[in-house]
Amino acid sequence: IAYGIRRSHRLAPLSMIAAAAMLAEPFGLLPDLIRRHATTQPEKLAIADEDSRVSYAELDRAMDRVAAALQRDGTAQRQAVAMVSYPSVRQAIVFLGALRAGSIAAPIQPSATPEQIAGMVADSGANLVFLDAANAEALKDQSLAARVVPLEALDDWLAPEGATPAPVEIAPDDGFNIIYSSGTTGLPKGIVQSHAMRWQHFSRNAAAGFGSAVTLLSTPLYSNTTLVSFLPTLAWGGSVVLMKKFEARRFLELAEEYRATHTMLVPVQYQRIMALADFDRFDLSAFRFKTCTSAPFKAELKRDVIARWPGKLVEYYGMTEGGASFALVADEFPDKLHTVGRLLPGHEAKLLDDEGNEVPPGGIGEIVGRSPAMMNGYHRREQATRDAEWFDGNGDRWLRHGDVGRFDEDGFLTLMDRKKDMIISGGFNIYPSDLEAVLATHRAVADCTVVGVPSEEWGETPVGFYVPRADATDSAEDIRQWANARLGKTQRLSALFGARELPRSAIGKVLKRELRDRLAAGEFA
Repeated sequence: IAYGIRRSHRLAPLSMIAAAAMLAEPFGLLPDLIRRHATTQPEKLAIADEDSRVSYAELDRAMDRVAAALQRDGTAQRQAVAMVSYPSVRQAIVFLGALRAGSIAAPIQPSATPEQIAGMVADSGANLVFLDAANAEALKDQSLAARVVPLEALDDWLAPEGATPAPVEIAPDDGFNIIYSSGTTGLPKGIVQSHAMRWQHFSRNAAAGFGSAVTLLSTPLYSNTTLVSFLPTLAWGGSVVLMKKFEARRFLELAEEYRATHTMLVPVQYQRIMALADFDRFDLSAFRFKTCTSAPFKAELKRDVIARWPGKLVEYYGMTEGGASFALVADEFPDKLHTVGRLLPGHEAKLLDDEGNEVPPGGIGEIVGRSPAMMNGYHRREQATRDAEWFDGNGDRWLRHGDVGRFDEDGFLTLMDRKKDMIISGGFNIYPSDLEAVLATHRAVADCTVVGVPSEEWGETPVGFYVPRADATDSAEDIRQWANARLGKTQRLSALFGARELPRSAIGKVLKRELRDRLAAGEFA
């Protein structure tokens, strides 16, 4: 799949040529690329937030000081460095400095409970945890299995100006980062991604134009959704602008101010931006490359983005764990907007039935995938790692995506649902996405989701939740009957409840387990 702005080496800046040459190698290191950019374009903006900014030269020196301080404080090579912070230049410096020390960056989600955060810090094995002020306050009564370093006091902790770390040898399979999967209960699993896996992410983005990018990001650095744009931008020598917290109008203001060219947004963020009454007054003409991932992206919303927002729109589907990745260049395939696109080069996928057999063409099955970019495994979770793997007859390792899908005759993948979210009612398989697609077309529905709940009669039964539009007058029962008249007999909703908003993770995924728990607790009547 080819997309983005192509530039000849004759016209490209020296730093872009140098980055392209290095990224053409089978393996390399992000800290080395940043050092090269610090030499070839020292004054260029590397990272900015709404309070501070650093050039490539400043970033390179700060990474050295972080790495030297980590070594001074006993952080070993291949040991995690934990961070609990909202996106900021300081968090980014610690993340990247840990890589230079040969340590593993472990950004942890502030939205988790204090007990979960403490569990993730302990699970990571970090001896240091970096907290911003907001999270230091939230965790003040929580015992953490690591020494706390306040990010606001980072300058006091850093090694002195001019300090350099002891050199380290980093192997391709060494851990680059640990990303803890989201969850509403229990301890999230730590996904270990290697330097080799990240190098694949960098090198495959040659056509995306990151070397001349100004990438505006509004999702957190503990999410792979953010890192797949944040890290390649730095690898290629572009500039990154971080938002501490997403707000639709502020996003557009920053896009204008910085002349943003690239962004990664989740569907609910696109929805909120496009719904602004004054969206069309903002100058977004600098945009070249907009991407989306992490949650279902409605075809109607894609059409609106394509029509009113300059630049290419590419939807990605894949897993933080790796496996197979798909891309839909939406503006080039307007008749495929209901899909998540086709496999990226070098990626493979199969659809399996419940017995592990490949389904026939046109059939629906569980997605398994393999590629050069796959996780090492779940940190300290051998059984969970084995459960995520599938081996074919040749002994090749594939990863289970946990999703159910179907390929069309052109190789485009349509996602049905998470396998665990599929509802089995009276022996019939019901895909919540089919029901959600019908609900979403009702004039009174602004947002919606469907979950399966226990039923004595059917085993499970589908229950819907929706957010009404501001001017809605239809009752929940009116909407349920309207939807059921358009659904198959086995698909019909047994109940529908209104809500002010649907609970979502920081990257826009509806937290269906939370809705089930709230329903069981009697919150919805």
